[in-house]
Amino acid sequence: MTFPVVNQYLNCLVVSKRSMMRYWLISALLLATCQLRAQDSIWKQKPELRLAGYIEVFYAYDFNKPKGDSRQPFLYNHNRHNEFNLNLGYVKLGLEHTKYRANLALHAGTYVNDNYAAEPGVLKHIFEANVGLSLNKANNLWLDAGIFASHIGFESAVSIDNWTLTRSLLAENSPYFLSGAKLTYTPNSKWTIAALVCNGWQRIQRVQGNSLPSFGTQLTYSPTAAVSFNWSTFIGTDDPDSTRRMRYFNNLYGKFQIGKKFGLIAGFDIGAQQQRKASSSYHVWFSPVLIAQYRFTPKWAIALRAEYYQDRSGVIIPTLNPDGFAASGLSLNVDYTPIPIIACRIEGRWLGSTDNLFERNNNLTNNNIALLASIAVKLQR
Repeated sequence: MTFPVVNQYLNCLVVSKRSMMRYWLISALLLATCQLRAQDSIWKQKPELRLAGYIEVFYAYDFNKPKGDSRQPFLYNHNRHNEFNLNLGYVKLGLEHTKYRANLALHAGTYVNDNYAAEPGVLKHIFEANVGLSLNKANNLWLDAGIFASHIGFESAVSIDNWTLTRSLLAENSPYFLSGAKLTYTPNSKWTIAALVCNGWQRIQRVQGNSLPSFGTQLTYSPTAAVSFNWSTFIGTDDPDSTRRMRYFNNLYGKFQIGKKFGLIAGFDIGAQQQRKASSSYHVWFSPVLIAQYRFTPKWAIALRAEYYQDRSGVIIPTLNPDGFAASGLSLNVDYTPIPIIACRIEGRWLGSTDNLFERNNNLTNNNIALLASIAVKLQR
């Protein structure tokens, strides 16, 4: 007598389960539709257009009194003697959106003439030209492609952003810019991970006859706002296929802010390049640097730098010296920043070597002393 009741109960239970499944399926579809519409509405949001500009005028007096147009062949910034000149000036147009971004910047100056000498025609005047897309909902995975600042080093071509007026030897002789594609992942506020494919070692156009792209990585760890560690790499070649020599490069540095007034940067670069194609022997170069900054007030600061650069095989800095390039350096700069967008700076710099590496008149000597000054203005709207 109870079986019909049980069957009726089971039938109701099955119907209830089916209804619940339909409910959850419909709810999931509605939720997915809402999410798609929300994402679509984000893409349709109006982007923000930003205009930025930078001008840095400098004067340098090199006590070696070189006769040529440039002070020293291994320098690319502030590299003129006894003249006022424009080191770098640019105008930049930027597009910022939650899901995409773009930058276009054109530049001029002695830095451009020296550092972009290998680039043809109008490409010399491109400071940045890149487009980026967000690849996930959290917007912490980005793909950028084009011409962009190098992932190597703690010093950029924009002097006002650096602790010293002039660049360290390791910065002057590693890439300032790259051309290619970069994938950047920021899982949280402490870690940043990037992987790059590029046209070569500071190349907009790939070396003629080279079919192999170059690669790079970057790992940045910032446990606190006052401490940051960085490890960047480059793997590639700067030769055509017929003479391909692989180059492997590591850049490491730590940046430490000790209180409000004192800061310290410690950096180390080391690279190796095959002596010839398919060789198991390598030429090695390296460079350590230490920079200490003390800020007396928000407007006044000094920075002291000690550095060393060794390239015995002339991979990066070729010389006529049979022992290659090896030099030590010291510099001291004083900065006055009346407002954050303006910096007035004076720097004295000494470079020395056991070999005669530095141009003096029409000869070479084993030391170089220079006094430099600059005024820089950086604007952004």
